[in-house]
Amino acid sequence: MVYFVGAGPGAKDLITVRGMRLLEQADVIIYAGSLVNPELLSYAGSGAKIYDSAKMTLEEVLAVIREAEEKGLTTVRLHTGEPSLYGAVREQMDVLAAEGISYESCPGVSACFGAAADLNLEYTLPGISQSLIITRMAGRTAVPERESIESFAAHQASMAVYLSAGMVKELSKRLMDGGYAPDTPAAIVYKATWPDEEAYVCTVETLAAVAVEHQITKTALILVGDVLAAPGYERSKLYDPGFTTGYRKAKKEQGETK
Repeated sequence: MVYFVGAGPGAKDLITVRGMRLLEQADVIIYAGSLVNPELLSYAGSGAKIYDSAKMTLEEVLAVIREAEEKGLTTVRLHTGEPSLYGAVREQMDVLAAEGISYESCPGVSACFGAAADLNLEYTLPGISQSLIITRMAGRTAVPERESIESFAAHQASMAVYLSAGMVKELSKRLMDGGYAPDTPAAIVYKATWPDEEAYVCTVETLAAVAVEHQITKTALILVGDVLAAPGYERSKLYDPGFTTGYRKAKKEQGETK
């Protein structure tokens, strides 16, 4: 059996309980060594065989999984953050399915949520934004033209931009070309939730200068949107005394007749 496990954003204790238990039970662990905090391997059993996939190709990863399957062993494929986001898991799953190898997924906390926690941020403030766009700049991996930064910027929603820390100058320009004002709040979060995390709140216009000042060129998330400053947001209806829900009737205003 193969388990695809999300390691979380970085901190050792931000893996799920299920993910931790799967690591404890695994006979073979293949982890994304360039991005996964190695402290997570402390959850592995003493007899587990561990491989660093940063030094492996897809074919080499699959070869290790096949060998484990032939021996009736349990494999954990430990991916950074939440595997469904930029995790390259589908190409592995398709081969396993074709070969009749059973697998399951265990979700993880993605970096954008680790960064939000570090900044005490709510992405979906009423009256400001009710959407979070998760995207990336095109690099060696292309991005469909219909998913350009400019097209997303036109929505003025909250945005989390992955895998783009080395292209912040271009990102800043394209965000403004798409419709974000130069003074729109932004943030650069380097290694969210890791012990050496750094977080800097700035504006869309000053993103590149802040990145240069702090020598951030990789392993960072870019956040954009007015929710970072939260000016004039509306109170949520969820706990509004004048709002009826399926569990609570609206309370009448003081002095109002029955």
